[in-house]
Amino acid sequence: MNSWLGIIQDWLYPPTCLLCGDPGADGRDLCRDCALDLPYNRWCCPRCGLPLGSESARECGACQRQPPQFDASVAAFRYEEPVRHLIQGLKFHARYPAGRVLGSLLADRLAQRDERPQCLIPVPLHPARYRSRGFNQSIEIAREVSARLGVPLDLGGCVRVRATLPQTELSAAERARNLRNAFKVLGDYRGLDVAVLDDVMTTGATMNELARVLRKAGARRIEAWACARA
Repeated sequence: MNSWLGIIQDWLYPPTCLLCGDPGADGRDLCRDCALDLPYNRWCCPRCGLPLGSESARECGACQRQPPQFDASVAAFRYEEPVRHLIQGLKFHARYPAGRVLGSLLADRLAQRDERPQCLIPVPLHPARYRSRGFNQSIEIAREVSARLGVPLDLGGCVRVRATLPQTELSAAERARNLRNAFKVLGDYRGLDVAVLDDVMTTGATMNELARVLRKAGARRIEAWACARA
C-alpha cells in the first residue's frame, strides 16, 4: 500500500529540485547536477567534524587540547551555499521539503558506516522557542534520518529547561556559558550508544552540552550528527 501511495504521490507531485527547479532525482527534491555541486565535508576532524585542508585521521588541534564530550561526529557538508540556503529555508521559513532533502543527504553519508546507535536524539528546543517557531528543524531532519537508517527516534528523553540567548551573536566561550545546564535528561541511557542531531554545528557548544548531560546519565558512546559544519 505504501509503495502505491508513493507512486501516486510522485505522479501527482513529481520531485522538483529546490535549488534550480529542474526535475528531482532519486525520489527527492534535488537534481543530480545540484547534488554534485554541494559543499561536501570530505576532509574533516573525526572528532568534531571541523573542515580541514587535507585528509587526516588525526583530530584537530582544538580536540587534542580539549576533547569534546561526544566521541565522534558526522557533518555531511560545510556550512556554505547552497546548503546554507536549504537550512535557513527550513529553519526560518518552514520549508519542510528542505528538511527532507537534508535528512536524506545526511542519511546517505551515515549509511556508509557499519555501526549505528541505539537511538537518535534531535537537539530539543525550549518550549517558548518551539511555540514561536511552531516546529523543531532538527526533528524534521531527524525523522528522515531515522526512517532511512532504522535508528529509533527519541523525542522525549531530553528536554531544554532553560531559554538561552540566540547563539549567532556570541563568541565560542560565550556560547558554552550560555548553554550551561540548558538540558535535562528524563530517559534512561545507561550503557546505550546514542547520536544527537542538529542542523548546523558551529562551535559544537550545543552538542557538547547535550552530550555532557547524556554522559552523566550513563550513555556509553555519543556521536554528534549534523547536516553542516561551520
